[in-house]
Amino acid sequence: MREHLLVLLFAGIFVYLITPYSRILAFKYGALAKVRDRDVHTQVTPRWGGTAIWLSLILATLIASQLKLLSKAFAQDQQIRGICIAATVICLLGVIDDKWGLDAITKLAGQTLAAAILVNFGVQLLWLPLNGVTMLPTSLGQLVTIVIILVTINAVNFIDGLDGLAAGVVAIAAGSFFAFAYLLSVVYNFDRAGAPSLITAIMLGACLGFLPHNFYPAKIFMGDSGSMLLGLLLGVAAISLTGQIDANAIASQNFAPTLVPLLLPFAVLAIPLVDLSLAIVRRVRAGRSPFTPDMGHLHHRLLKRGHSHRSATIALYLWTALIALPVAASAFIDWRVNLLVAFIIFVPTLLFSLRRRPTRKTELSR
Repeated sequence: MREHLLVLLFAGIFVYLITPYSRILAFKYGALAKVRDRDVHTQVTPRWGGTAIWLSLILATLIASQLKLLSKAFAQDQQIRGICIAATVICLLGVIDDKWGLDAITKLAGQTLAAAILVNFGVQLLWLPLNGVTMLPTSLGQLVTIVIILVTINAVNFIDGLDGLAAGVVAIAAGSFFAFAYLLSVVYNFDRAGAPSLITAIMLGACLGFLPHNFYPAKIFMGDSGSMLLGLLLGVAAISLTGQIDANAIASQNFAPTLVPLLLPFAVLAIPLVDLSLAIVRRVRAGRSPFTPDMGHLHHRLLKRGHSHRSATIALYLWTALIALPVAASAFIDWRVNLLVAFIIFVPTLLFSLRRRPTRKTELSR
């Protein structure tokens, strides 16, 4: 645990210190987010915050490779090397998109390449919790892995609509994953030095280090270079954790832990996935393309109810935690206790979200 916390701390410090330089580079080379009618920011803001997150990932990984316990993860397999290479590819793709803009097909091709690199280095879904535990044929496991990675990449990219939202949501996800992976290793005596716990510790530190620069009013956006990178790492955390679990051994005692690694990413992203689904239905019913931007997203609705930018972001944090934390805890806590705690959190979260606040012109103008 001490080594994980040390890596988490270094990742946070690295991001915090490097981000101002990413901001300078974004201004210098014109990687800027201009203000559009549907945007919630009110001034030109630099992108490329993801470059600081990527560099912190590389630096924190190098530090981990020199630590007594975590260095075992590098000796056991090639997953971490593949994760760093794929992260570099996806971050570079995002850097190009943030500066010049890429069409959807080109972005999808680049995302698929990054996912294929992961598969080539052994990051692969080995089984599914169907009819007990079903081992997947290699080709099917590789295909499902690529699909999961693509879904998480684009889901995190989709929620990057409010200052601090994507970083905060992924921090909640990373914290949930790290706690689950660590507790699982303690309860079932699994290896604590694997890729899942290392990557989630770095993700959590990086997000926390980036938030002071990105929370409202944001000095810099993470851009696609950051959102796609965090989405890729979130998918990696889920898939690599299933590879570390002896599913048959766990399922014979308690079936819940075999489900959580696959359910948790979708639990964390439940709110944006619902928002995405509603947006598609809304646009199609209006006779428009499902890819046409609008101002009907959940964060727009919260702002229209009088929420400030910060309180809207916090409301979405609370809903994310409300769904994600009980899912992670379900592997270790009786479902009745879990349900009771979730209900206790649900009531104030609902009241906080629905309460109307005095509308301010500055908020309505966004």
